Amino acid sequence: MTMQYTTTHRSTCMTDLVTAAGSTAHLMILSGAAPATVATVDAGTVLAVLPLSATIGTVSNGVLTFNAITSAAAAATGTAAHFLIATTSNTANAVAVSSATRIAQGTVGTSGADLNFAGGVSFTSGVTISVSSFTLTATGA
Repeated sequence: MTMQYTTTHRSTCMTDLVTAAGSTAHLMILSGAAPATVATVDAGTVLAVLPLSATIGTVSNGVLTFNAITSAAAAATGTAAHFLIATTSNTANAVAVSSATRIAQGTVGTSGADLNFAGGVSFTSGVTISVSSFTLTATGA
């Protein structure tokens, strides 16, 4: 049997993520496979860095729905494969993002990933990258 948690517990987990992200969080889109843990430094290339709202989102029934995510020009050309939510605005280099500022990571794709891009995952430097909606659901439902 898969572990299950109450809605209250799952909402608390997502609320903790919002709190940990703080008011200067960014969504980094990177190439390459995600590291083994969120605390492990990335080897992938930072393709885009999108500022998150001062309060990244709202939580209901264990689901975090992100507030507005600011679009940004891709910083590099490559294939997006994972994302990182970090508390720092110093996100030009994934290696510079210390384990203390890493909050969450997940997969990127066109369907079935944690973060899906309808227009594809091939990014070109200088092209605007946008996320129109994004939700994360706590595990254990």
